[in-house]
Amino acid sequence: MNRFGIAFVLAAALVAAPGAFAQDRLGDATDMQALRAAVKTDKRAYVASVLNLTEAEAKKFWPIYNAYQLTLDRTNRERNLVIVDIVGSDKPLTDAYAKYLLKDMIEADEAEIRARRTLQNKLVKALPAKKAARYLQLESKIRAVQAYDVAVAIPLVK
Repeated sequence: MNRFGIAFVLAAALVAAPGAFAQDRLGDATDMQALRAAVKTDKRAYVASVLNLTEAEAKKFWPIYNAYQLTLDRTNRERNLVIVDIVGSDKPLTDAYAKYLLKDMIEADEAEIRARRTLQNKLVKALPAKKAARYLQLESKIRAVQAYDVAVAIPLVK
């Protein structure tokens, strides 16, 4: 192929790439909407369908999953209490109280990160690496959808 042919193929690829990229991004948005709906219906069943675990893998995975979900529930409750304190009060938020609440929010975030590290360490011992990575990625997407839903519902501090 001559230089003109190569240049033409490259130019065509560059012209087509943004459309393909936009289509992939649109597919991701739709997938996130489907993820939101599936998780609201039955998160555990959705995780099971995505991971397609063998019986032996499931025996190791589900206790780890359950422990992680309990930790997430606890950190979510802690974070939600802080959010309610921030936006739920009729009184103006003082700077001193805001600093105290910010510290609590960061502590809840750090507790979640510690739980994710513990989860990762347990998963790599219990599952093949690809399935462990797939679950961590899936859980991250689920957490992102949930965080977005919370962010949309909570007004900024005035």
